[in-house]
Amino acid sequence: MKQHPRLVIAGTHSGVGKTTATLAILAALRERGRRVQPFKAGPDFIDPSHHQAATGRQSRNLDGWMLGAQVNREIFTRAAEDADISVIEGMMGLFDGSSSVSDHGSTAELAKQLDAPVILVIDGSALARSAAAMVAGYARFDPAVHVVGVLFNKVSSDGHYKLLKTAVEHETDVKALGYLCPDSELTINARHLGLTMAQEQRDRSLYRRLAKTAGNTVDLDLLETLARSGAPLAQDPRPVLHRRPKTVRIGVAQDQAFCFYYADNLELLEAGGGELVVFSPLHDAKLPDALGMIYLGGGYPELHGPALAANGPMRSAIKRFGEQGGTIYAECGGMMYLTQGLRDCDGRLHEMVGLFPAEATMQRAKMTLGYRALEVARSCVIGPTGLTARGHEFHYSTIEPKGPLAYACTLTDAEGESKGYDGMVTFNTLGLYTHLHFGSQPACAAALVDSARRTAQYASGSCIASSKVGE
Repeated sequence: MKQHPRLVIAGTHSGVGKTTATLAILAALRERGRRVQPFKAGPDFIDPSHHQAATGRQSRNLDGWMLGAQVNREIFTRAAEDADISVIEGMMGLFDGSSSVSDHGSTAELAKQLDAPVILVIDGSALARSAAAMVAGYARFDPAVHVVGVLFNKVSSDGHYKLLKTAVEHETDVKALGYLCPDSELTINARHLGLTMAQEQRDRSLYRRLAKTAGNTVDLDLLETLARSGAPLAQDPRPVLHRRPKTVRIGVAQDQAFCFYYADNLELLEAGGGELVVFSPLHDAKLPDALGMIYLGGGYPELHGPALAANGPMRSAIKRFGEQGGTIYAECGGMMYLTQGLRDCDGRLHEMVGLFPAEATMQRAKMTLGYRALEVARSCVIGPTGLTARGHEFHYSTIEPKGPLAYACTLTDAEGESKGYDGMVTFNTLGLYTHLHFGSQPACAAALVDSARRTAQYASGSCIASSKVGE
């Protein structure tokens, strides 16, 4: 049994400031010299990028619906093994998840799976004694969820905070940990898919300012004490992934346009024998040598349409790689890049790779969002017919066919309702709107590495482009 000091930072609702609060705590603990392991509840790629910038450690996603209790505990214990403290940022409100009548897929469910104490973030800007009623309601709603502390956001003065603290601690057993002042300089810019990524922050001092703010108005000693109040976790019997020797090179697109990857997806590809090699469809004129597979993650290709279109050598190299039978796995933005063209929100069409006879069209208002259960209906690079996996959709684009399209998978949502087909297939290329978490089905990662080994011998050398970008 190991202590694994840990806390869940949860909000009363979306937009309450739990990401700001989490980053302030992560940065402040790092300033104290702690090895802080961050996690994010739910299918999020953006917040983990900020976690990593604040702590210097890779953040991991945990999710009750996509992964389940056992996988969540396995991921947690592996990542937290050498940490002094672990901090898990929740999603939406504490009890919000995939169902309106249960805690399935919620931050509360995850807190119970990890037996983790919960810090509740509340917008205190217009509250006094009513804060005690809010805290009492959240703390007593599910007795198995241990709400041990509250942190107030948007509180302008120490006097206001003292009113809130007195009210909460008089009416409940929950400890008031402090507050954060409203500060426009601590705001992370947002856009259509959420906050901007950490690597886009021009001012890297944001995390130092957050640390200073938390150090001034948050009781970090009490926070660390509460993190140690959880019961010890039983050591997972499989805390370390069994790793096969690296036998095939996998090119992973990584730049401003393609940046959405679950850390565990990449780790499972490595564990299966993949050697990951980073490249940029935006900036590189050719693919890395001797690849057996290309992994094109999601991101923001719609913001970089002209630059992606201008890099003709890379587009041609990827198309040749696919047509020669090389394994390509693409999700959401990566799949859009493999179509004939991407039409941005202003209606401008940008030429893309052209492996799929379709165009991807951005829409300003219509968003597709939700959990997805995927089943392979036609054997493909992620596995045989009947294989199932789980993931998440989040996009503003649609696919407009310009010719016959073949699909390999069927989809249902968290309630089991059909969501049609996903997974366009051509050659050994699969393009999905769904962001799969391979932790829900590790056989997907194994199948991709096996496919990469098989196709490497005839894809290698077919994809080299020697000309410069823009020529």
